Amino acid sequence: MVEQFVGTWTLSASENFDDYMKAIGVGFATRQMGNVVKPNLVISLDDAGVISMKSESTFKNTEIKFKINEEFDENTADGRQTKTTITFENGKLVQKQTWDGKATTLEREIQDGKLTAKCIMDDVVAVRTYEKA
Repeated sequence: MVEQFVGTWTLSASENFDDYMKAIGVGFATRQMGNVVKPNLVISLDDAGVISMKSESTFKNTEIKFKINEEFDENTADGRQTKTTITFENGKLVQKQTWDGKATTLEREIQDGKLTAKCIMDDVVAVRTYEKA
């Protein structure tokens, strides 16, 4: 279940992330920072079933707290205000964000001991790989 995601993960590889950020409407300056920063992803789970997902970097720290299948308001690191729902499907944490008539999906899964985050916007796909710290 979700427990396999719990821990601290460090970004080790990023493919096509600039194109993904462009596709979701991120401006040039923020994209430049997003391309060089290597955030830690800290995932925890409390006794009430609330999941915390923190992104920590020298550029910006963000945190979302959520329960599986419950929509919440998210303020993203790039400044979007989204309606977000995270589900657990086939071993993946699937995060769906909607804003201004647009939608993007982030699929996180554990493969070979690494956490991969597939970021999908229309036909643009980025893959970010994290290793457990």
